Amino acid sequence: MTAGPRAAQPVPLDLTDRLTEVAETAERHLAHTDRAAEFPAEALGALRRTGLLGLLVPAEHGGLGGTVRDMVTAAQTLGRTDMSLGMIFAMHCQQTEALVRYADERLRTELLPRIAAGEIYLASVTTEAGKGGHLLSAQAQLGALEGGLAIDRFAPIVTGGAHADGFLLTMRSPGAEATAHEVSLVYAHRDQLDIEASGDWQPMGMRASHSIALKLTGRIPAHHVVGEPGGFHRIAAEVFGPLAHLGWSAVWLGTAAGALSRVLRLLRGPAGRGRFDTGSELLLTRLARSRQRLDAVHALLQQTLRTVESGADLSAPARQLQLNALKITASEECLAAVDDLVTALGLRHGYLKDSPTRLELALRDLRSAPLNYSNDRLHLADGRLALRDQGVSFA
Repeated sequence: MTAGPRAAQPVPLDLTDRLTEVAETAERHLAHTDRAAEFPAEALGALRRTGLLGLLVPAEHGGLGGTVRDMVTAAQTLGRTDMSLGMIFAMHCQQTEALVRYADERLRTELLPRIAAGEIYLASVTTEAGKGGHLLSAQAQLGALEGGLAIDRFAPIVTGGAHADGFLLTMRSPGAEATAHEVSLVYAHRDQLDIEASGDWQPMGMRASHSIALKLTGRIPAHHVVGEPGGFHRIAAEVFGPLAHLGWSAVWLGTAAGALSRVLRLLRGPAGRGRFDTGSELLLTRLARSRQRLDAVHALLQQTLRTVESGADLSAPARQLQLNALKITASEECLAAVDDLVTALGLRHGYLKDSPTRLELALRDLRSAPLNYSNDRLHLADGRLALRDQGVSFA
């Protein structure tokens, strides 16, 4: 079953209150989850309680009936407090939308009410050793069983996988003739799998995302294939790619905007007035440059969101270029904006961990953004797309 993009609707009236509860919970545990590289379990609990895990679940299945615009708003808000949490939430929403749009009626009926009730947090399993996060190929193959399918899958990075209730996995379709590009998306519930974690998660930033390696083996019913068998390329083009770039960029913008907001409050507060010369041309110029970068990202995010909302064919070169430009630009400019602020404030409030600005944390977290589906890979794809758009049209 396939549903088209949903028309924009008003933001749920209580979305702000729900987000405030989750952000306040995350704030209380932020220092610990970053220091210990520990998944934000308390904040996930708040996402469950508030119904935000069901933001994109239609109201007829008990969800909030939100839109992609609502997801962008929520991801940006959560990113202001905790970039790891924002990314966890955005990726869950990406998985939810794939089920809403492409799962058959039986699977939708089984899963969507449980997601809406906060019972199912979804993790994405797309990485494989040797191919990284490349979406449109798969090495591990589904096994054909009587009445079901066998999963034997290793993924070197699964964000929040140790805490997930369900998984969406990319797998090569079953059959001896299936190629690496005949990729199917399948759903597996935690109790249908044997899950073996390996390695340790000790990154520079994004420490609370707890993106460990998992070995997943088990058996699923045949109706747990999401979309057409071997047809994941369509889901990637219409849901996975667009929602990843929109959601990630919103989180990165929120993280950088939260950092700038904390800097401005410090500068305008009593402690800042005694320490910083707010008339300094150098300081003012650096603040202006940081704000300019964020305004540019915000403008591109909103324009790309309108393109996705329009229901236009997202496979067209100009629209693919716009989506990729959003991801590349947001990942580079949000990082640069925070780096500008580190330079502007200096050692005490720019570089040290105990500053209320949290610039050190924002810089470490945002350093992952250009690596999260590598910008180098996207530039290569954009070069090929540019060759197909000789008229240099715009989305």
